[in-house]
Amino acid sequence: MLNHLSDYQLLYLDIETVSAYPSYFDMPERIRLLWDKKAKTLNYKGDQKPMDLFNRSGIYAEFGKIVCISVGYVVKSSHRLRIKSYYSDDESKLLYEFGELLNQHFNSPKHLMVAHNGKEFDFPYIARRMLVNGLELPSLLDIAGKKPWEIRHIDTLELWKFGDYKHFTSLDLLTAIFDIPSPKADINGSQVNEVYWKENDLKRIAEYCQNDVLAIVQLLNRYRGQNLFLEENIEFVALEEIE
Repeated sequence: MLNHLSDYQLLYLDIETVSAYPSYFDMPERIRLLWDKKAKTLNYKGDQKPMDLFNRSGIYAEFGKIVCISVGYVVKSSHRLRIKSYYSDDESKLLYEFGELLNQHFNSPKHLMVAHNGKEFDFPYIARRMLVNGLELPSLLDIAGKKPWEIRHIDTLELWKFGDYKHFTSLDLLTAIFDIPSPKADINGSQVNEVYWKENDLKRIAEYCQNDVLAIVQLLNRYRGQNLFLEENIEFVALEEIE
């Protein structure tokens, strides 16, 4: 399965997002009123107020922001997996640095981006936030007018669906059933917003994000019938916040 991918250079990625504001009451009035309208569509049971649903605002590019993008790529000359992160309180700088990575090193037809649920979440979220920050889209993210087979995105969730559009399977579950060791992490996705706004611990978030990238790499290896990367062949680039 997917043996043709050996002809490409893959960039694996995962993003961490948080609410754009520390709390519901910190939102500017215009944004808050629009969130109230959005929250009505999320209030399935009808028993929650917009402020009660505020912790979900970070998953929407219109009400959230990106605080970390972790990427992984295989150095073909040594067959080592290298994982690094871009993280910052300044989303514009973070996205600019990530865009420079794509523009300078992942800008040819032989380059593909890989994420879990990437087509529904990571890829469009990054593109939307780049536009909000006034940044030009790199070619890998600029999909307007392209035919489906021209879009160089791979989604490990989509591959697992096999055409079943109703089926969602978490990365955690897939790594479990494929017997992929669970990377050590002291937080989960539901805690990222609190860790950011209450603890201001970006490094902790970046470490968690890197673990997800490693899981995506190992999962795609399983899909392709390949061996997992051993610990000695994985290099985590030292975390350095973008100032």
